[in-house]
Amino acid sequence: MATEVERKFLVAASGWREGATSTTRYRQGYLARADAVTVRVRVAGAEAWLTIKGPSEGVSRAEFEYVIPVEEAEQLLSEHCVRPLIEKTRHLVTFAGHVWEVDEFDGDNAGLVVAEVELEHADAPVELPPWAGEEVSHLPRYFNAALVSYPYCAWTPDEKTGP
Repeated sequence: MATEVERKFLVAASGWREGATSTTRYRQGYLARADAVTVRVRVAGAEAWLTIKGPSEGVSRAEFEYVIPVEEAEQLLSEHCVRPLIEKTRHLVTFAGHVWEVDEFDGDNAGLVVAEVELEHADAPVELPPWAGEEVSHLPRYFNAALVSYPYCAWTPDEKTGP
């Protein structure tokens, strides 16, 4: 079984920009969300995927990802995904031997910036970069699938200032 192990942090400073080596625009939508299982379609540049994710167990969860034609992904996004779509720009930043994904959200989630790091196992040590703020790995409202039903623009000021 494919397993994703990921920790997620709020971004507390803009120092990550100096180390960004790659920038990709993402559009993604959710075809189904039930019992903590999601089915997502994502387009990034000239590539597209269909992804199924299982319920979270700590910072781990089952993940199955399949390449699909971009034209089909665009049709799924246009005709079958729950609104709003997730729109974001992902920047890759290497720090202390790990590649961090810094996501700047747009649309209904504009203003939210989070950093994720994928690990080999849940107990893997990771040195936090100076721009990483509070960890939000265990807070469902920061999951992309949750941002569809409760986007950042609807959060209260208290919710926007941290966990």
